[in-house]
Amino acid sequence: MTTEIDHLIVAADTLEAGAAWCEATLGVSPLPGGQHALMGTHNRLLNLSSPAFPACYLEIIAIDPAAPPPGRARWFGLDQRPAGAPALVHVVARSRLLDMHRWGLINKGIDPGVPVAASRGDLRWQILLRPDGQLPGAAPTLIQWDSPHPAERLPDSGLRLQSVVLDGLAAPAREVLRLRGVKGEPGGAVRWTVTLDTPLGPRTLQS
Repeated sequence: MTTEIDHLIVAADTLEAGAAWCEATLGVSPLPGGQHALMGTHNRLLNLSSPAFPACYLEIIAIDPAAPPPGRARWFGLDQRPAGAPALVHVVARSRLLDMHRWGLINKGIDPGVPVAASRGDLRWQILLRPDGQLPGAAPTLIQWDSPHPAERLPDSGLRLQSVVLDGLAAPAREVLRLRGVKGEPGGAVRWTVTLDTPLGPRTLQS
């Protein structure tokens, strides 16, 4: 069973900074998202769906200054992220067999985290998170939706995800995930490289 690219994570100090980066870099303004009470974060979104990567979006995420401390490590390493310009920090992949993929990665020596139920409005999902909030090494974070997908309600943004390269993920783990449309080399440093079609022309982002 393959996994698919679900969404790109761009971390920002504030959502305002993230929106300004998006307008300058991609030529579009992200739409309002909402708050994640479980994590004390909030987001803005843009549809990236393309024939190569259907049901895909960009998430600009930041710590919500109005939210109380969540009492746990926030996702995507946000608590440890140094202040700076917004940047691509990670990619989330969609699974229809979350438990199978989780144990497959564990058997290959990767700690993908434990299933955590989360929600925002009427959206519901399960996501694998490490208790320390760190990213799962070279692997993407895995998610399984228990509601309609967010991209189904996002309007066309003028952006299209055209290519995804993941370097540093060992071949055995890559075989477990079978990431649809994702290329890359198994050795070397961990790096995500994504290419988007935008109103400003092709843009490449790297983690």
